[in-house]
Amino acid sequence: MIEGNAVRWGKSGDGPPLVAIHGTPFSSQVWRRIVPQLVDRRTVYFFDLVGYGQSEMREGQDVSLAVQNKALSALFNEWGLERPDVLAHDFGGATALRAYYLDGLRYASLTIFDAVALAPWGSPLIQHVRKHENAFSGMPDYMHRALLKAYLQTAACNPLSDEALDVYSRPWLGLIGQPAFYRQIAQMDQKYTDELQERYRVMDCPVKVLWGENDNWIPYENGEALASLISDGPCVPIRNAGHLVQEDRPEAIVAAVLKQLANT
Repeated sequence: MIEGNAVRWGKSGDGPPLVAIHGTPFSSQVWRRIVPQLVDRRTVYFFDLVGYGQSEMREGQDVSLAVQNKALSALFNEWGLERPDVLAHDFGGATALRAYYLDGLRYASLTIFDAVALAPWGSPLIQHVRKHENAFSGMPDYMHRALLKAYLQTAACNPLSDEALDVYSRPWLGLIGQPAFYRQIAQMDQKYTDELQERYRVMDCPVKVLWGENDNWIPYENGEALASLISDGPCVPIRNAGHLVQEDRPEAIVAAVLKQLANT
């Protein structure tokens, strides 16, 4: 149990530790094409954020960014990690940054891409769900499935495969999953990144910021701004990639991580 929640995690590989942190509305399954390329160099730890994937979902649960960095700190303690390499995306990026600047976690290196880190963020759908969570939670199943798949596709630059749509949709279906999907959206609040922005400084480890050039959720300019605040290097654009780089260009993530590891 982490912060009162059952959190599902796993590890694979051999070598120094690397922690992979997914974003919303995804799960650790986003790393299924990434982790196999790293396991001969690192022991990769992966987990589902509180309220996501196979981790516990329940009514009244706090799944906001406020709890995710606390859960990450608890997992570091559970795993006995002090300065692992970290790979983080979207809300996982916010989680890694909050844990670093608020909780004092330290990393051997950070590879961060398309992260929720700077204002403004939050799509019109997010704003609407926050006002009408109960209405969305109670939608007929066929309507929820259609909305969910359409929403997931907007994260990618290229058409998502049926396999990918199934993997990312599955946790959010049914009597438990559907309300959990709208619960996590309703709890998205920019205040959790606003409180960080004044704290941003160049981190005390190598940092690589990557960004999909065609990210329609968080524009590439945010990547440039974030890199200027926390890294000694520029943001690296990823061509032909949207927000969900793990599906559009997984090889770009693998290459960036391997280069980062070679230099640390």
